[in-house]
Parts: sequence; C-alpha cells; structure tokens
Amino acid sequence: MNRMIRPFVLAETNYSQIKDAAFSLAIIPWGATEAHNYHLPYGTDSYESYAIACEAARLAWENEVKSLVLPCVPFGVNTGQVDIAGTVNMYPSTQAALLGDILESIENWGIQKILLLNGHGGNDFKPMLREAGRRHPSLFLAVANWYQAVEKSSFFEHEGDHADEMETSLMLHIHPELVLPLNLAGEGKSRDFAAPSLNEKWAWSERKWKKVSEDTGIGNPKKATNIKGKDYFEAVSTKIGQLIQEIAALDHENPYT
Repeated sequence: MNRMIRPFVLAETNYSQIKDAAFSLAIIPWGATEAHNYHLPYGTDSYESYAIACEAARLAWENEVKSLVLPCVPFGVNTGQVDIAGTVNMYPSTQAALLGDILESIENWGIQKILLLNGHGGNDFKPMLREAGRRHPSLFLAVANWYQAVEKSSFFEHEGDHADEMETSLMLHIHPELVLPLNLAGEGKSRDFAAPSLNEKWAWSERKWKKVSEDTGIGNPKKATNIKGKDYFEAVSTKIGQLIQEIAALDHENPYT
C-alpha cells in the first residue's frame, strides 16, 4: 500500500489539492552535489535538506500552519571542489538567477513568505536575498542554515563540517540504504591554513578541497549511529518547524516588535 500523499510537499501533491489552497509560506530546500568521503552519497546535502524541510513542514501542518515544500535544488556553489570527480558546481551568479526565477513563480501563486532552507556550507544566500528583496518588495524572504539550528556538541563526539559524524548519523537515519559500512570511510582528517587567523570565524578564504582532505571528508565519521541521527533530525526539524510557524504568524507589513 502506498503511503499517504503529503499535501505540504509540492512534488507529491496535485492540482486538485493546490488550486484552492491558501499556504502561509513556501520552503525552498537547497543542497549540493559533491563527494562526501568514501561512504556517503553525492546527494547527501540535498537528501538532508529535503528530509528536514518536509518534516518541519509536517510539524507546522499539525499546528495548522500550511507551508509548501518545493523540490530540493540539488546543485550548490562548489568552486573549491571542481577538480573532484562527480562534483557539480553552480556559480553564485547562476544560483542568484535560478533563485530569482523560483521566487517569481512563487510570487505568481500568491504566496508572499518564503524560507530558503540551506544545507550546504558553500552556499551564501544573504546577498542574493538582499537583491531579491528589492526586486520583489511584496515578498518576505528568509534563509536558514539547518546545520546551525541546534548545537551539534550535544549529540556528537567528534567535530567536523563535511561527511562527519553528524552528517553520517543523519544519513543513517533518513537514508541508511545509501550509506556504506563505516569501516570503508576515511577518517576525515583535514589540514588547517598556515595563517592561524584564517582558521577562525572572523576571517575567511576558500578551502581547496584536494589540498585540505585526502578522502573529501572533514571530521571523523566513525562514531556515527542512526540513533544519534534520529535524535538530531528530530531536534533540527522541531527548530525549523518552529521557525516556519513564527514566520507564518508575522505581520507582513510590520514584522518587528
């Protein structure tokens, strides 16, 4: 028996359910296509972003807040990884153009609040939303990086930011069939910049992935478990679900206290 169609997931629902529906906001999940160590799939960021968006929307729906999750955009900014086989890079200018087209479509549907749910560290949507806000003044635009929504140290032992314990645990929960045995994974060892300030959050330079990591991972995934992934998934989805409800309740004309 097929599971029930989710009316808050655009790719699953249909025109008979959409044409007269009144949605409070639209959610655009955005991922990437890139290598994730030896054990995780190239679509990891996209799988994660979409799963969290759908679960957060479900939680909001149960509280009578109707949001609509769009299909996940599977390509992100990967300029530091273009020399790694299988990586698909989308330049920021291309990303901005694509985002503009998506926003125009959503605006035509009559939805005025939009949350962009980002799952890839190479994507930086703030400048794009600033410009889009000028081009679409009737829209309320927000972006959230789901991987920053809750403190990871409460769930995981090892730090990292790519194909690490967190991402591996999350994938073991949402798509275990796509995760290879952890004894096949690299240890995710990485190199820091020789300039110490560039390893701190207030200064930045793009990492060239082949020079930073041998296995493309950053962070040891060996302690990952599906239980950790489930707990983290639920915590993040709850936090994003709350954000959806808060944005839906905002006064569009005066969203400030």
